[in-house]
Amino acid sequence: MRLLLITLIALFTSIASAAELRGYMGGEVRYFYQDPWQDQQTDWQASFVTQPEFYWDLDENGDNSLTFTPFMRLDSADKERSHWDIRELKWLHLADNWELEVGAAIVFWGVTESQHLVDVINQTDDIESINGEDKLGQPMIHFSWIDDWGVLETFILAGFRERTYAGEQGRLRLPFLVDSDASQYESSRGQKHIDMAVRYSQNIDDLDFGIALFQGTNRDPVLTFNPQQQNLTPYYVQMTQFSSDIQLTQNEWLWKLEWLYRDTKPTSYYATVAGFEYTLIGLFESNADLGLLSEYNWDERQDEATTPYQNDLFVGARLVLNDEDSSELLIGVARDLSYMSYSGRLQASKRIGERYKLSLEAWVFNSKEPADPLYYYQNDDMINLNLDYYF
Repeated sequence: MRLLLITLIALFTSIASAAELRGYMGGEVRYFYQDPWQDQQTDWQASFVTQPEFYWDLDENGDNSLTFTPFMRLDSADKERSHWDIRELKWLHLADNWELEVGAAIVFWGVTESQHLVDVINQTDDIESINGEDKLGQPMIHFSWIDDWGVLETFILAGFRERTYAGEQGRLRLPFLVDSDASQYESSRGQKHIDMAVRYSQNIDDLDFGIALFQGTNRDPVLTFNPQQQNLTPYYVQMTQFSSDIQLTQNEWLWKLEWLYRDTKPTSYYATVAGFEYTLIGLFESNADLGLLSEYNWDERQDEATTPYQNDLFVGARLVLNDEDSSELLIGVARDLSYMSYSGRLQASKRIGERYKLSLEAWVFNSKEPADPLYYYQNDDMINLNLDYYF
């Protein structure tokens, strides 16, 4: 037993010493400056977060590698936001014309700013951010064939990940808690259902486009009210999604389009987001660039849509100073043209020295119509400050 223990320690030490380690750890403070809907919800939250990445080259040519990226957050107020996840634990093999990725990974599809309409492979880590950009690691077998005619990718997705939700003390949530322990599925295989996806992408001069087909469990649950428990039960239905994302670059102009058709319950529908980004390069003869953005979001379900982006116009500006501190600022407003509500965002970041990064994020919400998905966020205007150390 002692010999086995010594051998395991030596093996672990050998593997750990051969790994490249990078990542970050940091602190976050969230402050909500309006009274909450419910007394148990807090006005501020502090949390510690870390996401190291261990990377191993498994051979001298770099054709085989192993990546392990755990994630953990400890939150002072919301026990549901104190969580951990394996964002990546994957083996990657690179060949001349193909790649094979096996394990938990994160894959992003899309080109637009206001929402990521066609991004469907990974489940949203909803308690991490309000804009849906944080994702849970998804177990998969991901094969890519790369040639002059484009890139053809196939995905076999096993082990469905359920969406995360804020807890009783948390903010940015509906008035009723979501009971994830009572989740139900249309498929009799539940979380064991095997999802499939295929995507073709190509670059032709200034045009980049992708076409994708997904069949499997809908990442967006239908929330049904349980009158006995006074909470919401997630119901994950099956879906088939056909989608495309397109970006055209013409000098200072970026033209962007995402659209999808989703065959699912209770309603099959079309949705799209389209717009542009125009960049003023060298603003006032400086190194700074200013991008002006505008996008229109449309969802065929209109008032029955579960997303805030069913008939919304987004306008914004992105300032990139191109300095040694990588300073950036994004300001944007999404106006709902049906409910005449709006949400505004400010995101700024700046490096401090070689190891630290300071980030500021602020959101404001305004809605007077209970049918509007933004209605229950109107008391959750917030400021979010992060200081992260990169190693």
